[in-house]
Amino acid sequence: MTADNGGEAPERLAPVIPLFGRVPDPVVERAEAGSPLVVERAQDGSPAVVERAKRVETPEPAWRTTWDDDSDGGIAEGEIDEVTQIEREIAESNLTRKLRTRQLSVTEARAVVAERDLDPATIDNVLYTFTRRGYLDDRALADQLVRSAVERKGQGRTVIAQMLAKRGIPRAVVDAALADLPDDDAERALDFARQKARAMQRLEREVALRRLVGQLSRRGYGSAAMDAARQALDELAE
Repeated sequence: MTADNGGEAPERLAPVIPLFGRVPDPVVERAEAGSPLVVERAQDGSPAVVERAKRVETPEPAWRTTWDDDSDGGIAEGEIDEVTQIEREIAESNLTRKLRTRQLSVTEARAVVAERDLDPATIDNVLYTFTRRGYLDDRALADQLVRSAVERKGQGRTVIAQMLAKRGIPRAVVDAALADLPDDDAERALDFARQKARAMQRLEREVALRRLVGQLSRRGYGSAAMDAARQALDELAE
């Protein structure tokens, strides 16, 4: 309400100035806090007067720290690659640690890598990398196991073949490794029988023969077991 001052222009009330600073304007506050709103101020620069505001297009964030309500719960494509890389590194580390203690076949190595959450293509790629670097070699492993079985354990072909198969070595590789082995099962069976027969001197012949044949059979000498056991006991009795 204004008073009549005889035709003179009505008095204007002085602007109210807040005692404790300016009154926060919601739009201005959002703009100053980084909201994508551009605010054009009045000519006097007062932030309390907003003439117009327009939205400015801003890029979406590269990744989110929380799931949106409309999210399907999946993982973004970039995050899938990162998770796969982490899982692959863990798998390679586990495989390397295993190989430091014993040589593995490709099949055994696959089982180690498959413990991680990797797709078949990635598992194949890891095995290919280790094979190309010489860390996995089924033929070299088969040759090593054959030599050890013959020279240290005195085993025959049957047991050796079974042992290689249990290690997951392919049949073709097993056959190739055994093909290089001299066909001397009968001779090696006799050598083994001679060693064991000495500890059976006090047993009755039939008991000693049965035990000796059993030991030879468990080492894979098959049909050569009986002949070797009899010959060894006959030589010991002379």
